[in-house]
Amino acid sequence: MADLLMPDDADSSADSSADSSAGKRPARRLGGRAARKAIRSAPLAADKRAIRPGLEGGRYQPLTGHDIEKIHHAALDVLEQIGLADAIPSCRDLVLAAGGSLSPQGRLLFPRALVEDTIASAARNFPLYARDPRHDMEPWGDKVYFGTAGAAVHMIDARTGAYRESTSADLYDLARMADALDNIHFFQRMVVCRDLPDPLEMDFNTCYAAVSGTSKHVGASWVHPDHLAVSMEMLHAIAGGEKQWRDRPFVSMSCCFVVPPLKFAEDACSTMELGVREGMPILLLAAGQAGATSPAALAGAVVQEVAEVLAGLVYVNLIKPSHPCIFGTWPFVSDLRTGAMSGGSGEQALLMSACAQMARFYDLTGGVCAGMSDAKMPDAQAGYEKGYNHALVGNSGANLVYESAGMHASLLGACLESMVIDNDSIGGALRTVAGIRVDDESISVEAMRDVCTTGPGHYLGHAQTLDLMQSEYAYPVIGCRASPKEWVEQGSPTIIDRAEKKVAEILTTHFPRHISDELDADLRDRFPVRLDRARMMPT
Repeated sequence: MADLLMPDDADSSADSSADSSAGKRPARRLGGRAARKAIRSAPLAADKRAIRPGLEGGRYQPLTGHDIEKIHHAALDVLEQIGLADAIPSCRDLVLAAGGSLSPQGRLLFPRALVEDTIASAARNFPLYARDPRHDMEPWGDKVYFGTAGAAVHMIDARTGAYRESTSADLYDLARMADALDNIHFFQRMVVCRDLPDPLEMDFNTCYAAVSGTSKHVGASWVHPDHLAVSMEMLHAIAGGEKQWRDRPFVSMSCCFVVPPLKFAEDACSTMELGVREGMPILLLAAGQAGATSPAALAGAVVQEVAEVLAGLVYVNLIKPSHPCIFGTWPFVSDLRTGAMSGGSGEQALLMSACAQMARFYDLTGGVCAGMSDAKMPDAQAGYEKGYNHALVGNSGANLVYESAGMHASLLGACLESMVIDNDSIGGALRTVAGIRVDDESISVEAMRDVCTTGPGHYLGHAQTLDLMQSEYAYPVIGCRASPKEWVEQGSPTIIDRAEKKVAEILTTHFPRHISDELDADLRDRFPVRLDRARMMPT
């Protein structure tokens, strides 16, 4: 890490330049270069680092307070006057018993009082657990965490741009990558296991590959309650028993319980009901596409998704009061010239930032998405689209930012090398979220006095500079900060070159073992595990 923070050559050349400008020979301050290297190599406590999980955002606010109130009341009007179609009997009975009604068209209507009472009593300040407690998250208030998600059907070759169908082995590799990258804080499936045509096997092995590949919190989804039931048996075994699972559920359910606009999804609702009973946190996901399945007006798109998720919040709380729910308003953007999704657009950043504000208005854990570039491979377009989406949505105070790494072609393709590149982009965005610390020490008057009146006239060797190298500054893992001369001497590597090297390093060395070999063998005896065990070990 020391060499990434500041290469020795860069350090010494900077010292020499400064001392030369001061008109004297380079000095060996504080023991010289070896001492400085030791200082910056020393591990820093997690809570002292410049970037870390759970930094507090909220500085970027595209909606005014009046805007938020207007959207809130519009959403209540939608639920009370328009309602949702196609409620399954259990959902309908719960809402009707709580004071709801049916419209002449058979749509389920939610009275304002029921919605507002649910918001007031809904679960707050609940952690999202990980297999490794070091990765537990506290996604409430303004705390920000970045993670993955998606349902891409292709993997992308970063070198050639070639697309091929994704497999369960790819999903496992993506999980391993997320496990090894510091700025990706949780993992939700990124690709569909196209090698498994049976829906039950696909759902089960998606969950298996994810929890095998990372000890961070996992998000998964199931298309039928029977599929979830089989996976729950596996999750109980991994946790050490049902009680241990319920004490620390390390997998949350991503549930598209609605089919926008304003209709319930039958199988998804049945699956969600089982997930609630099994103690699994629920990402209530409403994902309309502006101009197609939600209004083209950006404010209208937010209103619809807020209304849909509030309906889900009522539904879940009627099943089990105060069950952990993530407020998953995901209005996507259409390119209105073609109708195609535009996941990397500026409008997408606005929508997700606005939705983060709505979750904060309700004081509910909010989940949005950002970083799903329209570019077909890691290129300049991908860089600028991901960069402003990461920065704006992170600074909006979104608690959980899904789909932030590795996604291209508006979620149709995933790329391992892009995960590494996006890890850097998210790191830079997190540094902007952290903001500028202003206190008696950081305003640096005494440091100026020291340097300018009795010191060498520069700050390169000053104690404050060395102290702040890691706590105030963030450094890219693969981003290049070498001089042009040094870059040429290194062979003029591109960011793809550096990303490929990092991917190869992780995939050949990082094989998580938080599921023991004995337990894994037992799981393979009991369940339809299709991922080759040999694929999960070093060669």
